[in-house]
Amino acid sequence: MKVVTRFAPSPTGYIHIGNVRSAIYPYLLAKQNAGKMILRIEDTDRERYIEGATELIEDTLEWLGLNWDEGPIVGGPHAPYFQSERKDIYHEYARKLIASGRAYADPTPPEQIEKYRQECNEKKVPFLYRKFRPDETPEWEPGIPLRFKAEPKDHEWHDEVMGDMHAGPEVQDDIILIKKDGFPTYNFAHIVDDAEMGVTHVMRGVEYLSSTPNYLALYDALGLERPKLVSLPHILAPQGNKKLGKRDGAKSVTEYRDDGVLAEAMLNYLACLGWNDGTEQEIYTKDELIKDFSLDRIQNSGARYDETKLLWYSGQWIRKIFDEQGVDALYERTMGFWPEVADNYNDNYKCKVLSIIYDRLKTLSDLREMTTYFFAEPEIDLDMLLQNKFLRKLSEAELESLLKTTITELANLKDWDANSLQDTLNHLLESTGKKPAVLFSLIRLAVSFASFSPALNLTLEVLGREKSLARLNAVATAI
Repeated sequence: MKVVTRFAPSPTGYIHIGNVRSAIYPYLLAKQNAGKMILRIEDTDRERYIEGATELIEDTLEWLGLNWDEGPIVGGPHAPYFQSERKDIYHEYARKLIASGRAYADPTPPEQIEKYRQECNEKKVPFLYRKFRPDETPEWEPGIPLRFKAEPKDHEWHDEVMGDMHAGPEVQDDIILIKKDGFPTYNFAHIVDDAEMGVTHVMRGVEYLSSTPNYLALYDALGLERPKLVSLPHILAPQGNKKLGKRDGAKSVTEYRDDGVLAEAMLNYLACLGWNDGTEQEIYTKDELIKDFSLDRIQNSGARYDETKLLWYSGQWIRKIFDEQGVDALYERTMGFWPEVADNYNDNYKCKVLSIIYDRLKTLSDLREMTTYFFAEPEIDLDMLLQNKFLRKLSEAELESLLKTTITELANLKDWDANSLQDTLNHLLESTGKKPAVLFSLIRLAVSFASFSPALNLTLEVLGREKSLARLNAVATAI
């Protein structure tokens, strides 16, 4: 069987963390089996449609490297891929159900339906519309809602994640197939589209599990073969007590990208959020995920979202790219993430800065805060110097003396490179009798006034002789 999966988002806003994972798993399964993944835009809810949301979905998938085989932009044999453009197809299937007696036009006013619902609430019984099904119905035409005529029965099915499932007739109802505006509901449209497009595996959130009996009834009524059903457990809020939502601090995928989280890290983290291959491995390339992915390793319970873990992945991937592809490859990713003052410096200098700072980065946007002193003169902050836990026991005279001794030694240095600088720093430790935490903290703060910096010899090497000595002199004078 050729595996065909689909990702079918609604263009109703930004693309959420949970939405993206629902694209990753279908992609991995399709690629693993030399199949294809279809991108289909479910835009029939016109009231919630947001202009530009489709482009945002496409851009996000492309950024993550989840290239679809059929769908918008790339086309394919099952076009169109926007549900709003497939209305005639849904109406054709609707007429088949009408002809077989399994669908009916329902002119019942919404106010009357609400009364039925309230009546059930008062009696404390479940509301099932089929119990209020009208005796006489008009001939259906667009403009009148069309309902499925349920024939409730027991349903059994196998879910690739949840296992063998069963539901009785009490959960099946006369669901709406075509709305008053002529557009189909999700309940109807996705079944028609999946059948028309040859989808073999339907992956979606576990929240659709309760609706599955109604979907199975529709498959049977239309004489369609059931695809394999794969229910994906929720991504949970950090507290683990509910489904992750906008109010739980999780940003859109686009916001994470703008904050400098690498695409590889986002893909890696979300793929492993609710799945593992049974090993201790955590870092996976896309090719490794394709190779190792399997449905039976998707956990059947929710997975907590942990932004700290995502940022850890991002830091790991920054180092991985640098170590395996070199500074130039990582530097290409950094455009737009440097402090504004870095615009006055050339690529070569910024690459040098990146090469000594990269292993401290969690996201590329950290460059703005961590590298400013390489491009602009830091403001001298004597309080920061005098209150440092390693320096506060020294008098101002002692600090000034240490700085002047350091300046003299460094000024006489013939070769201004990392090794020579480290030798000189080591000699200063011997000649001054100070511990590294004291002497090196003093020099580091004097040249950067930053909360942290890379190895001191590397920092001095990149700053250069002239700039380093000028900063040390300025602080010595200011004390």
